[in-house]
Amino acid sequence: MPKSRIRKKDDFTPPPAKTTTSLKLNSGRGWVAPVMLAMFLIGLAWIVMFYVSEGDLPIAAMGNWNIVCGFGFIAVGFGVSTQWK
Repeated sequence: MPKSRIRKKDDFTPPPAKTTTSLKLNSGRGWVAPVMLAMFLIGLAWIVMFYVSEGDLPIAAMGNWNIVCGFGFIAVGFGVSTQWK
């Protein structure tokens, strides 16, 4: 009966060392975060001011449309947030 061939195993070669990559935290668009937060805060302040002043502030002639205006600022903030990378 013939002898079976013995396969020679390759020597173990460790994988190449991983190089650490620094994370770039800057979005490249430094204006996005401040504008987004500003829109959120302006919208929130607009709505809170409307309720606290019982409709006299920020613009009395607008009436309940002040709420829509406040939510508009918040919506613009969400729109700006889509530019964040």
